[in-house]
Amino acid sequence: MLTLASLNSGSNGNCYYVGTSQEAVLIDAGISCRETERRLKRLGLSIEAVKAIFITHEHNDHISGLHKLIKRHAIPVYVSLGTRQNGSLVWSLKLSHSFAAYQPVAIGGLTITALPKYHDAADPHSFLISHQQTTVGVFTDMGRVCKHLIDAFKQCHAAILESNYDEEMLERGTYPQHLKNRIRGGWGHISNKQALQLFMEHRPEQMSHLLLGHLSQHNNKPEIVETMFNAVAGNTQIIIASRYRETEAFPINSVKAKPREVVEQLQLF
Repeated sequence: MLTLASLNSGSNGNCYYVGTSQEAVLIDAGISCRETERRLKRLGLSIEAVKAIFITHEHNDHISGLHKLIKRHAIPVYVSLGTRQNGSLVWSLKLSHSFAAYQPVAIGGLTITALPKYHDAADPHSFLISHQQTTVGVFTDMGRVCKHLIDAFKQCHAAILESNYDEEMLERGTYPQHLKNRIRGGWGHISNKQALQLFMEHRPEQMSHLLLGHLSQHNNKPEIVETMFNAVAGNTQIIIASRYRETEAFPINSVKAKPREVVEQLQLF
């Protein structure tokens, strides 16, 4: 069984926990070392169980807490060669390990596989994390839905999936035109509609949990995303990953998802 939790998800910081009772990995380190420790503790999880940190790309909201985490806890860091050579991570060249797309990395009993994606960064990747027969995917900061994403999504028992912006809110919003074009131009982020289409067309039968993440603060609303996905959720539990606090720690296993009970829950955003 794997445990999945979002510690924070948004342009103010991204950090995701996936692991077993013996070992875990963090995907990205975009919040402070202190907040990472604090949020893990609230979930009953320990930073001592984290055996590696995998970095998706070099943007600050994914690496801002990395240096302190390494210094304080001596956790191995895995970064693609292209990302390591970017100026903001050049300091990590002697401290980090490289990975390559589709080349599995073993961290104890976990297997982490990187997948290329479209984003305006040096060498960005998504990740699949597997343990025995259970697989979790972390898919954020993608400019488009591509074959890599579709094939990986079909393998997942749970996933964190970007649902960044509402198309109408972005169009009507106050962002300058060049930023709007960057977000929706194929190298930025995917919209609610694009994420929903992926879910509806390619959701695997075994997917028990879907965390929707990296919601734009100005061009999206949690209630919009929650309503869209819950309408077609079936047996998959839908969770909105907050930009202000951690989610629950969700147990994920390879057993086929059971019919879900509709329970109203108050979530803070």
